[in-house]
Amino acid sequence: MEAVTLLIAAAASALIFFLSPIYGLVVYMAALIWYPQNLGVELGPAAFSVSRIVILPLYLSIFLKKDSLKQFQLIWLDKLVIIYFAARILSGATTTPDIMKLIEYNSGVFFDRALPYFAVRIIITNKEQYLLFLKWVLWLCAPLAILAFYECLTAHNLVAFGRVDMVYSGHRWGGYRARATFGHPIYLGVFFAMVGAICTGLLKNIKKGRLFYMIGIALTGLGVFSSLSSGGLFAMASAILFIAFYRFRRYWKSAIIGIILMCGVVEIISNRHFYDVVDRFAFNAATGWYRTRLFEVALFEGGMSGHLLTGYGMADPMWCDKIDGRDHTDMVNQYLLILCRFGLVGFVPFLLITWTAIKHLFKGFWKISAETDSWLVWCLAAGLFSVLFAFNSVSLFGQPINLFYMILGLCVALPAELAERAPFCLV
Repeated sequence: MEAVTLLIAAAASALIFFLSPIYGLVVYMAALIWYPQNLGVELGPAAFSVSRIVILPLYLSIFLKKDSLKQFQLIWLDKLVIIYFAARILSGATTTPDIMKLIEYNSGVFFDRALPYFAVRIIITNKEQYLLFLKWVLWLCAPLAILAFYECLTAHNLVAFGRVDMVYSGHRWGGYRARATFGHPIYLGVFFAMVGAICTGLLKNIKKGRLFYMIGIALTGLGVFSSLSSGGLFAMASAILFIAFYRFRRYWKSAIIGIILMCGVVEIISNRHFYDVVDRFAFNAATGWYRTRLFEVALFEGGMSGHLLTGYGMADPMWCDKIDGRDHTDMVNQYLLILCRFGLVGFVPFLLITWTAIKHLFKGFWKISAETDSWLVWCLAAGLFSVLFAFNSVSLFGQPINLFYMILGLCVALPAELAERAPFCLV
């Protein structure tokens, strides 16, 4: 499949040079969504997926069209992203004997996360560009959701591109867990939940064709369901609840206090911990139990003992011995995955990235006067929080992580720009 991968990458790269950077970003999203990321091209010791190849001409296009760089200013969030990846290598140097493998792995991660983040930071600087981006992402995802639903019904993956390992026939609720072009059904479900959340912002910002956009957003929900994934369901439920709270957003402090009090009440009157509620969102209660047990072993039963500073690296911590006796630890928690691999050296910068992005997001949000703009940013926040909540029950790779870092980039310029402008609607 290397020839096909190279052909698609070459076509996408050539197309980028004839387009403005915002449409080049759309081409990148098409490559990310519609072609499996585990179909790569081996170039020396490194493996390049189509999206990793396409991001390079996108940056070349940005630098050739210097207008894209005029508004970009390096801020603390940008520096924290760079610090985070440096911290990963620093902590890994104490746990990984083969330094070249460490650099090779983190270089690939940098291509998938940091480069899309900075591309969004540089390219999308106003509402018009953001709405255009959302529109194209929605219409790229909608037909894939239909194919995923077909796969859910028949176990036939029409976009597997010949890869046998892309055919996944796990059963749940009488259906098959669809994965389409994604590496795992969980990734598909969470990705569609994030897309559905941010694209809901379109509904108050368009004059024509609102019904079609509503159908497109409904199809993202179909994509979540087709994965038959607890992680996707949890992300979508979080996004829906967050969006529904828009009407009561002025009472956010009271809501946080209420949630803390409810968690305290559960701790006092129940024989279960408040975080055990995760299994209420699981297709299988046993998987929910495993997730809460993993949390307890890692944080309260010495799981990180002796490894708190720099983590275990890529080695299995073997917490499974204290959970269910399987032969490996299934790290179904993104926060614990980062803590386990990189210790506090990597975990603290990641938390600072997340906090700083949220701070930028809401610093601009409360200054926005137009209802349509407030709704747009609130739905962006829903997309961010949907995956932050889902991180408690899944560890993600591939497309949803790429999109997560792109959303972090969107949290900077968009709210600030909307706070200083008049209402605008996409025709």
